[in-house]
Amino acid sequence: MRHLKLFLFFCLVAVFSAHGQIVVNPESPRLNTDSLRTEFDKLPLISMYKDNYFIFGGPTNHRPDRENTNVKFQISLQCKLTKSTLPLNTYLFLYYTQKVFWNVLENSMPMTDLNFNPGIGLAKPLFYNNRYIGKVSLMIEHESNGRDSIQSRSWNRVALGASIALDQNLIIHGKAWIPIVDGENNRDLLDYYGIYQAGMQVMTNDRRWKFSEILVKRRGWKLNYNSITEVSFRFLRNADWSLFFQYYNGYGEGLLDYNKFHSQARIGIVFRPDYFSDY
Repeated sequence: MRHLKLFLFFCLVAVFSAHGQIVVNPESPRLNTDSLRTEFDKLPLISMYKDNYFIFGGPTNHRPDRENTNVKFQISLQCKLTKSTLPLNTYLFLYYTQKVFWNVLENSMPMTDLNFNPGIGLAKPLFYNNRYIGKVSLMIEHESNGRDSIQSRSWNRVALGASIALDQNLIIHGKAWIPIVDGENNRDLLDYYGIYQAGMQVMTNDRRWKFSEILVKRRGWKLNYNSITEVSFRFLRNADWSLFFQYYNGYGEGLLDYNKFHSQARIGIVFRPDYFSDY
């Protein structure tokens, strides 16, 4: 019950902070360089960082049962530490993302895997022809599952990421990192969790449908990728949330079972920025 109350609290924070996101349309004449920098300066103390979602489903490669069918939810927020820009027109942020796997069909409804992902970094808005087209971020991240002994999973990374709008309906994004892995309990984590990722998002003109694909390259010379396919539909024009489908295929979906293959399809709801999401 305590976990549920904490989850509901963070959901409320995510809903209210959604109103503080910058609504970006490259075709809008209002969104020139100066006006967008003003909008970044006015970002609230807390706003959404990555997608915030609550989804339920099971495997596609095995018969679903109580153990492999679960709820997956993610809470992701950012805190802007600087009111105006730093050198090179950057902003300093604190980031926090928590991803949870919740076996609601089992007795006592245990939360089997909690992944904590805090970080700090600089974000720089990108402009082209006096229009906002995306941003570049340089950050230091930590990720762990808060356990000890043989179930402990922990690593750190210095990451460089970018999101670029090629036009008003297509975004490409990528992220690469220099890892620092805990050598005691998960020395082979990068073989499954990956060394970089790339993806794209396609949207309809009214922003109600969004389709995205993310590929995460696992370590090695082989063409071995984890893939994440997502579809969202905002069926109410003024709603802050959308119906959400996610299909995960590969390793590293969660830290505890990072070296086990998962092919999971889930459906639920998502809160996300109107244009750019971080990954």
